[in-house]
Amino acid sequence: MPIIKSSYKPRFYFKNGFVSTVYSGLLRRVSIKQERERITLKDGDFLDLDWSYSNKKTNKLIILLHGLEGNGQRPYMTGTAKLFNKNNFDAVSVNFRGCSGEDNLKYYSYHSGATADLEAVIEHTTTNKNYSEIYLKGISLGANIILKYLGERALVPTQIKSAIAVSVPCYLTGSARELHTFKNKLYHDRFLKHLVNKLKAKQKRYPELLTKQVLESIKTLTDFDNVYTAKAHGFEDALDYYVRCSSLQFLPNIKVPTLIINALNDSFLSPECYPINEAKNNSNLYLEMPNHGGHAGFVDKSNVYYNEKRALSFCLKHNK
Repeated sequence: MPIIKSSYKPRFYFKNGFVSTVYSGLLRRVSIKQERERITLKDGDFLDLDWSYSNKKTNKLIILLHGLEGNGQRPYMTGTAKLFNKNNFDAVSVNFRGCSGEDNLKYYSYHSGATADLEAVIEHTTTNKNYSEIYLKGISLGANIILKYLGERALVPTQIKSAIAVSVPCYLTGSARELHTFKNKLYHDRFLKHLVNKLKAKQKRYPELLTKQVLESIKTLTDFDNVYTAKAHGFEDALDYYVRCSSLQFLPNIKVPTLIINALNDSFLSPECYPINEAKNNSNLYLEMPNHGGHAGFVDKSNVYYNEKRALSFCLKHNK
């Protein structure tokens, strides 16, 4: 599809990518009532799902996936859920393994290409619930999972009508490179601290795999992916993980209407993360590149973010 011209025009102080990203991640607040459901996966592990509901009975559901070290209570999750609930959609915010406040049961956990867990959630909602229309929305890492899921399969359930991917690092090698630059040091160090702390918790159950020397060797996010992500999930090393899990290579195969919203001032994204050619050559792929928005920082009026409004309008338009 042709590239979509964005209408997003934030107030002048949110035109700065750093300001909009930090404000949205640390200061935004969204109040919403959620009910937690735990589902057991085929390997014996679990996922915690946080549900919020429309005031009216509905056959429409949006499945929300968070970013690296996020959870179902992050404002970019609850903000979307709240808007969709008001418009007669139920919403389920998926907490990836180990992200719901409790360590998961396995040594491995989640990563940017873990589409099997999304598949399990979709199977749960189509088998055990009565939704005839299902929509997908992901932020950052969760967005990459959605795009990979849609593009790596010949067929997806007919209930899935459309999808939205926001601030998506669809070329993981490039995004990893950007996260290691000086401009992103604050973000890099914050992510790394959270991830290493989780490994310290796992160390109690897996001391032979996570020795003191292993943990002390992790100085960067790439170190983390080499030491843990790759080894725990069956990749050769961090680069192999990035190459195999980048959703960019799967975009030509997407057959469900899908909207990608990547801000041009998103410091997490490399040039390859703006898939212009892929969008032009796939009638199901829509690419919007606002000048502003940072990383998931599309601040707008009344605490309803631009990407949330766009997601709703896209789902309402592409519901066949």
